[in-house]
Amino acid sequence: MAPILGCVADDFTGATDLANNLVRGGMRTVQLIGVPGADTEVPDVDAVVIALKSRTNPPPEAVAMSVAALDWLKAAGCQRFLFKYCSTFDSTDAGNIGPVADALLDRLGADFTIACPAFPETGRTIFKGHLFVGDQLLSDTHMRHHPLTPMTDSNLVAVLGRQTARRVGLIQHRDIQGGVDAIRARVENLRGDGYGYAILDAVDDDQLHTAGEALADLALITGGSGIAIGLPEAYRRRGMLAAAPGADGVPRVTGRAAVVAGSCSAATLGQIAEWEKTHPSFNIDPLKLADGADVVGEALAFARARIADGPVLIYASAPPETVKAIQDRLGRAEAGEMVEGAVARIAKALVEEDGVRRLVVAGGETSGAVVSALGVTGLHIGAQIDPGVPGTVTLGTAEPLALALKSGNFGAPDFFEKALRQMA
Repeated sequence: MAPILGCVADDFTGATDLANNLVRGGMRTVQLIGVPGADTEVPDVDAVVIALKSRTNPPPEAVAMSVAALDWLKAAGCQRFLFKYCSTFDSTDAGNIGPVADALLDRLGADFTIACPAFPETGRTIFKGHLFVGDQLLSDTHMRHHPLTPMTDSNLVAVLGRQTARRVGLIQHRDIQGGVDAIRARVENLRGDGYGYAILDAVDDDQLHTAGEALADLALITGGSGIAIGLPEAYRRRGMLAAAPGADGVPRVTGRAAVVAGSCSAATLGQIAEWEKTHPSFNIDPLKLADGADVVGEALAFARARIADGPVLIYASAPPETVKAIQDRLGRAEAGEMVEGAVARIAKALVEEDGVRRLVVAGGETSGAVVSALGVTGLHIGAQIDPGVPGTVTLGTAEPLALALKSGNFGAPDFFEKALRQMA
């Protein structure tokens, strides 16, 4: 049977985050890396998530990649579609959320969808159209200083409105509280008034389950991974999805272990600090890297002297003031690409030359670079490690590799050790 749900994700960790929620709902799910070729076999699963590295690309590139992914999913027989982006709505006034969503709506011949990055389980909630991270407005958090997509406006109606020519409305908390029929009535009113989008309020998981039932028949849904938690049961009620016990089963992988990190988020910095209390780590200096020093070689020598005794961490993460100083010297895009490339080369060497079979990667852009360097084309999605992050095992590689691809903002302080323990 063809998959029910086809998903396009704008980064690699976001894709695994989404797949994690689908698997938790009982949907057998695989993640494919990059736009599949025309001859790629359609997996026998309930959902396919295509992971792109398009979040910070120029909008025309992001649109082209996303449309190509959608076309493959349509050809694979998917009946519903989802565009996944970050739970902190990472974007700029130029895109890429609005331009990509516009293009996908056009390709599907649809006139309306919702936008909902809420994921209450991880502290992302929307009220009156404003996005909160914990108890803070998005614009008051560290995301205000994000090096690539600084989020200085918490009003998502306004943010998305600057990215699209379609009108952007709001499905408010009171509509959600009114239940499935109230949400559907609000959708029809907005459509009738010429709106192409609606930001969807959500302050708890129950509201996302209600929204899943109300919106499951839309051709396209857009949002963070949280918007998916109500979809499996909605498909089940429609007779589209059977029960799938063991949807999170993956092969067991043993071997050496390592952690690499490029994210500069507060959560990742806290995880690094926790790891360093009891485990060895090596900090990549981007300025030395820019000056031509063999930092990659130094990092590998450090790891090789210790990895037989246990896992090591190699990281390029740094606090905001350090990141800014590096960007001022090298340029924002150049600094990011240089660091991601170095971390990816280190990860590739550890796997291919040093027998690492369990690898944790922190950071969405970093995960994309690492997975690309390793030539991974697909992932089995396993059980959740922490909210938003499942364990995975590679598809189609000569030897299976266990990977945990973690969004920078996700995970408890002890995530690195917890992930390696679960992946063993």
